[in-house]
Amino acid sequence: MNKIGVIFDLDGVIVDTAKYHFLAWKELANHLGFEFTEAHNEQLKGVSRVRSLEILLDIGKVELSDEKKQEFLVSKNEHYLQYIHEMGPEEILPGASNLLDTLDDLGIQYVLGSASKNAPLILKQVNLFDRFVGIVDGNSVSKAKPDPEVFLIGAEKLKLKPEQCVVFEDAIAGIDAANAAHMISIGVGDKQTLSKADFNVEDLTEITSGFIKSLITKIETVK
Repeated sequence: MNKIGVIFDLDGVIVDTAKYHFLAWKELANHLGFEFTEAHNEQLKGVSRVRSLEILLDIGKVELSDEKKQEFLVSKNEHYLQYIHEMGPEEILPGASNLLDTLDDLGIQYVLGSASKNAPLILKQVNLFDRFVGIVDGNSVSKAKPDPEVFLIGAEKLKLKPEQCVVFEDAIAGIDAANAAHMISIGVGDKQTLSKADFNVEDLTEITSGFIKSLITKIETVK
């Protein structure tokens, strides 16, 4: 087996649940009496649920008690889960399934490293759960990205050193976390936004078997 492992973020890389987060947060903002736009939603990418609520409340200039915050976190998640339970394999993003096939063919194992506490459910909904050798989600970590904890635990699940891992991420916080973990970072999405990544692609259709093999060579050369 190649001494290289891959860690995938979930939202925006394997599936796009950002649209469902947006709808659920928008419902909450409407309830609180202010507008929450898609531009606002960009600020919530890659951050924890609690931090997302704090950002949303700052946008609306709303102050709440800790008790109310917990209440709204629960209600937001319930709305989000309603959308998630309607998901199916057709919502897997372009190139993701083919890339997993390529990694399987090359004998490269992969884990999930996501801030989402619903990651296992989402993977089950799109029939990908059994393909990952491990899942590190919001239930497994105490520190949110850009802290590298989620990816360092991912490396442990792969039984590899951080320097042997490749991370696919679509958020600035995720790229910063991967870089802090001394892993190879690949930004999926806007190149300008994810300029700190080691490599950039628009989506996973751009990742070829040849590219993965070049990463293996790169990592083995560095060892």
